[in-house]
Amino acid sequence: MNVSSHGPNRGALPGGGSRMFSRLRRSVVRMCSGARGIFSLAVIGCWIVVAVVSRFWTPQTLYGTDGYHAWSAPSPDHWLGRDGTGADMLSWLMAGSWTDLVIVVLTIVLAALIGIALIAAMVSRARGVSGVVTVAVDALISIPTVLIALVLAVPFGASIAVVIVACGVGYGLNLARIARPEAVLIARSDFVESAVSCGASQAYILIRHILPNLMSTMLVQLSLSAGTVVLAESGLTYLGIGVPSGVPSWGRSLATSVRFIAIHPMTVVWPGLVVTLVVVALNMFGDLLRDRWDTGATRDEEDES
Repeated sequence: MNVSSHGPNRGALPGGGSRMFSRLRRSVVRMCSGARGIFSLAVIGCWIVVAVVSRFWTPQTLYGTDGYHAWSAPSPDHWLGRDGTGADMLSWLMAGSWTDLVIVVLTIVLAALIGIALIAAMVSRARGVSGVVTVAVDALISIPTVLIALVLAVPFGASIAVVIVACGVGYGLNLARIARPEAVLIARSDFVESAVSCGASQAYILIRHILPNLMSTMLVQLSLSAGTVVLAESGLTYLGIGVPSGVPSWGRSLATSVRFIAIHPMTVVWPGLVVTLVVVALNMFGDLLRDRWDTGATRDEEDES
């Protein structure tokens, strides 16, 4: 899934790290002043809190099954009812929040590392390297994430690692492709040329000048990709190449209940509602971060003029 970034970075500056973090802080503060920002941060915050709490406590025993009460309706002891094995739905959704949080965090970290490595190669002063990597990224980005997961699942089987690697590679390629035009402009700027003429190494230029000025684009893109990771986990698990059976996740809850949607629709509604809320909140957070960042950049330019 390709998500457009917010365009060229305004006001790229040498060693722009301190200004970047200051602008990020102001952007987050401004987000808290609006209804959409409060909603997105509240949902994401609740997700993180529930995920941490589930590591120590759930309302019922996670793997406690009771075939005599399978598909039972909500009750004071089981607020969301039971699934097909008689397990408590709320407990499984709480435990699944931790699994999905780990998948999202590790996928975003992997995507960032792959994206940064590819960006470094694409702005390399060795034209042969930058040209080959650029062509390779343009070619590989057309490969669907599902196909990458299928290739990995053949030798390794269904696992959380398959979801993380497949999504991390796909979103890393997407990040590099979106950030490349801006990275090239920064690499050709006057302050970078001055650093090169002073003997600065390519690693120093990347860390000191290019990445700080790319941080806004990368943060927005990665935050938008986080919502897609949740959907990808659910889809890959439904296809049988994601989270394995017996491991709680939102995708696993959907996969085990969707066959009985006509008979027991609420067992699909609860995990579907959780996935929808989190994906909407993550996408809204990315959109707001992009909008607030652009607004902050415009104000910075007006203050400087």
